[in-house]
This record gives sequence, structure tokens and C-alpha cells, in this order.
Amino acid sequence: MKRTAIVIAVVTGLSFCVPSFAQALTDGVVRKVDASANKVTIKHGPMKKFDMDEGMTMVYVVKDPSMLKSVKAGEKIQFDAEQVNGQYVVTKIKKAK
Repeated sequence: MKRTAIVIAVVTGLSFCVPSFAQALTDGVVRKVDASANKVTIKHGPMKKFDMDEGMTMVYVVKDPSMLKSVKAGEKIQFDAEQVNGQYVVTKIKKAK
């Protein structure tokens, strides 16, 4: 009985983690890709994780330059970014459905 309660608690806890990860991606539109500088310009909505309450257009460095091969200007995307040494770095990018 005790073991069953522990399993239920763990599964319930994990179920709360999954939606928060899925919501971590931000919607945006690629404005410019600069592969030579490993940068992408994205117009996006608010990003609560960086206390950005309004949408804006920003230039981001990409963590992996090969990510830029999958997107082009004008495409709708979903992306995630981290702040590294004072710079915003795109860590994940995918085309929006």
C-alpha cells in the first residue's frame, strides 16, 4: 500500500512537470537569418522567463549554428532561449504547426 502511494505521488508530480516544459516555447516569426554571424532575428510575443511583458523583435545568437538551416525569413516558429553571459541564446527552434 505504501509503495502504491509513492508511485502515485511520483507519477502525479511528473505530470505537472510535462505541461510546464511544453509551455516553455515562445511563438515567433523569423525576420532575418545571418548564418555567417550565427544569429537570427525573431519577432516574438512576451517571454515571462525573461520578464519581457511585451512582444518585440530581437537578434539572438544560436547555440548550434545548424539550427539556422531549418528556418528562413517569414516562417512562423516556436523557440526557447537562455541568458548566457548577458546574451540571449536560442537553444531550441522549430517550425510552428
